[in-house]
Amino acid sequence: MIVAGLMSGTSLDGIDVAIVEITGTGWNKRVQTIAHSTTPYPEEVRKALLGVSNTSTHTAQIAWLNFLLPELYAKCVQRLWRKSGAPKLDLVGSHGQTIYHSGAGKRCTLQIGDGSVLAELVGAPVVSDFRPRDMAAGGQGAPLVPYVDYLLLRDWKRGRVALNIGGIANITIIPAGALAEEVYAFDTGPGNMVIDALITEHTQGHKRFDRGGVIGRRGHINDALLAGLLRDPFYGKKPPKSAGREQYGTEFIARLHASGLPAEDLIATATALTARTIADAVRRVAVPVHDVVAAGGGVHNAFLMHLLQAELPDLEVQSSATFGIDPDAKEAIAFAILAHETFHGRPSNMPRATGARHRVILGKISPGPLTV
Repeated sequence: MIVAGLMSGTSLDGIDVAIVEITGTGWNKRVQTIAHSTTPYPEEVRKALLGVSNTSTHTAQIAWLNFLLPELYAKCVQRLWRKSGAPKLDLVGSHGQTIYHSGAGKRCTLQIGDGSVLAELVGAPVVSDFRPRDMAAGGQGAPLVPYVDYLLLRDWKRGRVALNIGGIANITIIPAGALAEEVYAFDTGPGNMVIDALITEHTQGHKRFDRGGVIGRRGHINDALLAGLLRDPFYGKKPPKSAGREQYGTEFIARLHASGLPAEDLIATATALTARTIADAVRRVAVPVHDVVAAGGGVHNAFLMHLLQAELPDLEVQSSATFGIDPDAKEAIAFAILAHETFHGRPSNMPRATGARHRVILGKISPGPLTV
């Protein structure tokens, strides 16, 4: 089956598309990546998304974006499909754009980018809106990628931590020889989100991320500010737990600015916060770990990866590319696989990761065009 996966994350940096071929069944499935692309959001769309994310807004703006995003997604999918040479497209899995997520207390979430509109535009069935069913079953609706981490990275002899550094950072713990039921995962805290926001401000929008970690490396990590940030009870909370723009959005950035530190020092300290919170989470893992396998945009921040490796001197932090998984494509690949499972009526949440009472079939299916 040829499946396209779509992911646009909390950093709002763009639309990731992966086209994969999935063969086989169960945990013996084989996944081959055919093509991958990343398309930045147009600046006006990015600003509009920020304007409706975890903030007061107007329902008309949300409704407009809910229909606009599928148009952008469809163009990205069709362009990559034509370029890939794949003979057909059987299915699309679309995460959509999260504009609000609360996994604790009053559980609720909203991802926009209507699946029915996307199905009409791409001419194939679409699976979308993956998170609510897990939350209805008592889970946090996140993280969902652990199913894919287990499928692609499990090993009989080596315990592994699969690390994703997107807007939010999260880890999946896969003990050596583990059954699927033994896998657990959680968000560790900020990934790139805070760094990206500071970079955008510092460069007046000319840059959206710290390429190579160059700007962060020029700054000085402020130990007092870092220590204060690390006192957040979230970091010591036992999983399952999830995070988002609600914790690390505009209010968090305002707190950093209140310190009065220069921009480069704030960027350096934010980078250190990401590295420290990931490392602390890995250190608390209660099973032997041999490999940390990293994916997501954060793997390209050399300063961040240097700090993370220094925090975990007894482990080798490796890119997922070492294991044949493009670190920039992994989440898009994941939603292709999750869509494949949903389309075939199979559950793909991992209750130990999300806190759900039981396994559920994720998402909603928007059928493709009628054939008569």
